[in-house]
Amino acid sequence: MLRIITIAIMATLLTACADSHKLTRIGNPKDHPLSANESIYIAVPSDGMYEAKTYTGSGANTTQVIKTAFAHHLRRVQSGRIHQDFDVALQHAKTNNFTTLVYPTILHWEDRATEWSGIPDRLEVKIEVVNTADGSVIEEGLIKGKSGWATLGGDHPQDLLAKPVEEFVSSLFK
Repeated sequence: MLRIITIAIMATLLTACADSHKLTRIGNPKDHPLSANESIYIAVPSDGMYEAKTYTGSGANTTQVIKTAFAHHLRRVQSGRIHQDFDVALQHAKTNNFTTLVYPTILHWEDRATEWSGIPDRLEVKIEVVNTADGSVIEEGLIKGKSGWATLGGDHPQDLLAKPVEEFVSSLFK
């Protein structure tokens, strides 16, 4: 009986430690819409907010995670330095001869002291992949993530992005 209780407790603790994420495609997904010849400009989203708190640097962190994922597939990947609205980012991409604009938007960003409060970090990020020639959306993805309960400190919402972003980006190539 003690063995069963010990196994149940261990399973609960391991499950509580696990982060979860979900990638959802928005609209009609196209099979492998990008090739290795593309050049990508990644815009910086506005910093995430939760209630009245702004998480300074969250936009830049999001851009860096996305840039790293695209850099595995392409030679020419560049990101912005400050937030630009969509039209400005699209114009910048066109002017600088990028074939594709990646426009992320932070919809939810919640950085909690999970190890003390038991409240998980959460995030929701929308990523639009846009053809710069005509401004049409090639592909869209929505990433939702939630940290596990037993984070042991130091975790942040951007830590929830790498796996689903890599999954989304990899699915865009042949």
